[in-house]
Parts: sequence; C-alpha cells; structure tokens
Amino acid sequence: MLFDDFELDPRLQQNVRRMGFEQPTPIQSATIPPALDGRDILGSAETGTGKTAAFLLPLLHRLIHSPRTHGPRALVLVPTRELALQVTDHALQLGQDLPVRSVAIYGGVGDAPQVQALKGGVDLVIATPGRLLDHLARRNVAFASLQVFVLDEADRMMDIGFLPDIRRIVRLLPRDRQSMLFSATLQPILDLAGEMTRQPVRVEVETAATPDAITQALYPVPEHLKFDLLQCLLTDTSLDRVLLFTRTKHRADRMVRNLRRANIPAAVIHGNRSQGQRVAALEAFRRGATRVLVATDVAARGIDVESISHVVNYDVPGQPEDYVHRIGRTGRAHAIGQAVTLVTPPDERMVHRIEAILGYKIQRRRVDGLDYGVLAAHKPNAEEIRRYVEINRRSPVLVSATVAPNRRLR
Repeated sequence: MLFDDFELDPRLQQNVRRMGFEQPTPIQSATIPPALDGRDILGSAETGTGKTAAFLLPLLHRLIHSPRTHGPRALVLVPTRELALQVTDHALQLGQDLPVRSVAIYGGVGDAPQVQALKGGVDLVIATPGRLLDHLARRNVAFASLQVFVLDEADRMMDIGFLPDIRRIVRLLPRDRQSMLFSATLQPILDLAGEMTRQPVRVEVETAATPDAITQALYPVPEHLKFDLLQCLLTDTSLDRVLLFTRTKHRADRMVRNLRRANIPAAVIHGNRSQGQRVAALEAFRRGATRVLVATDVAARGIDVESISHVVNYDVPGQPEDYVHRIGRTGRAHAIGQAVTLVTPPDERMVHRIEAILGYKIQRRRVDGLDYGVLAAHKPNAEEIRRYVEINRRSPVLVSATVAPNRRLR
C-alpha cells in the first residue's frame, strides 16, 4: 500500500510526498482508512511508529473539508511539552499551504502568545492538560465547535496523574465528535476508552523497535563503581549518540555535571528544566553537538530523535514495562540498536521481572580494565538506602528483626 491509495485531499498527498514519505507504516495503514470514515479509534502504538501522521492526516483532511468556525475544531492532548511541540511541527509540515491554523499550548513559558493565538481563532489545538485547563478557566478558548478529539500517550497520561484533568476537559467537549485514543499498551486504558469512544476500531500493531531488533546487555556492578563503569563504556566511540536514563531529576543533574567534568558532552532534560533549556538540549542532541542526553522517564516520553545509537539505563526502571519503553528509543524502524543496563545487587529482583516479560535471559557482561574489587570509600547515601528499601519493601524475604529488651546484638 502507498499513501496515494488513501482518499486524502490532493494537497495533503503533495505535502506527504514533499516530506519524502511513500509507503505508510503499519499503524498508518490500519488507522487512516477508518479514521477518514469518521470512526473512533483505539490504537496501540509507541512514538516512532508513525502514529502522529496516522491521526493528523485524517484530522487535517476533515478540517480542510469542513466549514471554519471561530473556535477550535480539533484537539490533541499530549503528556509533555516536547511532544506538544513535535506534534505541532508535524501538523505544520503536513498542513503546509493549507487553510488550517494550529497552535501548541503548554506550560513553562509565558502564555501571552498562546492567548493571542486562541483569541485570534485557531482550527487545531495541541495541548498539555494543565495549561489547557488554565486557558479554559480564563475563557480564552471554548470547544463548542469541536469535531475531532485525540488523546495521545494515554497510558503515560494516566501514569503521571493526568486522568482527572483529562476527564474535566472531555466533559467540556461536544458528545457528537470523533475520538482517537493511542497508547503503548491497550489494557490500562480500556476503561477510559469506554468512557470516551463509541464503538471504536481497535488497532494494534508491533512497536517500531522490537526486542529482536535491539542488542541488550546487563552490566552487574556495585553502586559505588557505576560511574566508573559508565566511563569505561563511553571510551567506545560507537556510543556516539546515547540516551541515558536516571531515576530522579536530582540524579540526572548530578550525572550531567559528572560527565562534563570527564569531558563528555552532555545535556539534561527533565521536569524542572525550563522550556528553553529542554528545547536547547534536544536540539543539541539532534545535531550531534551533545553525545549524551540524560533524561528521566516522564520527560523522555516525548523524545523522538532518530539514530540514537545506545540507550543506557544507568538506573534500572521501577517497572518492567518502562524498560521496554526505554530500550525502544533505539533500534527505530527495525534498525539494530543497543541497550545497556547497569545492575546493582538490589536491582536483581527487578531484572528477573524484566526477563520474565521478555521471555529470555539478558546477556551479562563485564568491562575489561575495571577493578571490581575496589571498596566503596563512603557509606551508602540517602538515595542508595531509599532505592534498596523501595525494591525490597514488598519482598517476602525481607523480614523485621525483633530484639528482646536488654539484649545486645552480637
């Protein structure tokens, strides 16, 4: 199947060709025809599968062929500022020279340009929930004329606590609308889909980066040697564009400082960074000016960068599913990618859960030249203690010890 086979407006087809696309991805082939027919969609797909064009093309086709109103006719909700900007950029490219006005609505920046755009009249709003609710409360925008609603990354929206905000927004939308919900996995959002869609077409496709397309390796290491091991790995010049995950924002900031001290170009992206800082970090990474981009899970959800050579899990994720999401950032479009995970002894239980989901054991490796026998020069810090307790708190092996009064432990 080719894009020319879809019954899209010729001007949209021209913009698709201008962007160099000829053959649709599986999610596009399965989504676009029923979406053009006005059907609701419940789709399973991750960033990097072509999902954005899968909902934007039928959405833009509908906007082109329906009368313009003063209020927005389409709304796309996304979890992060980065994803809002990326979807908006995609909409502008696909909608080039077309009578469709788009605006990105997100926090972390001054809202004056957003207010001006909304009050001046827009057709398509791409927004994060918090900032959109702020504009709704101040009556800067209303959705009485809305025709199409898209909820992107629905599972991640629920994970980070946006479900109440989403429901508040949906209650303000017309019931007679087309709704499209997309999620990495469908099971967590089935109840939500029941609330927001009507007899949806269910679309499930393979992710762009399957485990078979990614070479994975575990590096067991004590906590105090993790950064030394990372430095050894980075002596390999094939690690030229690395997305590195840490557990917290504070660890991400500390990681960047340590990498820069080691003369390794690095940038960071997380929720405490300003919008300008986040955009600058992403652009430097895309250009290759930064070798390592350090990120937390929530912030990285909106990252869509081609040619990531390696994903490094400096900290093992808190859920097995997050491991699959993380490593899927490399090996896009079935190219070969590399995923490296540093595993401390308290992480072993989570590694077993990850391997259970994958259905196989991940290869374990050691780094030549690293002295694994070096003792820690410090006591465990608060982060190490918190991590150990977090991992083991539900373990049946972990039991409390009761000491009788006046008895000393030996």
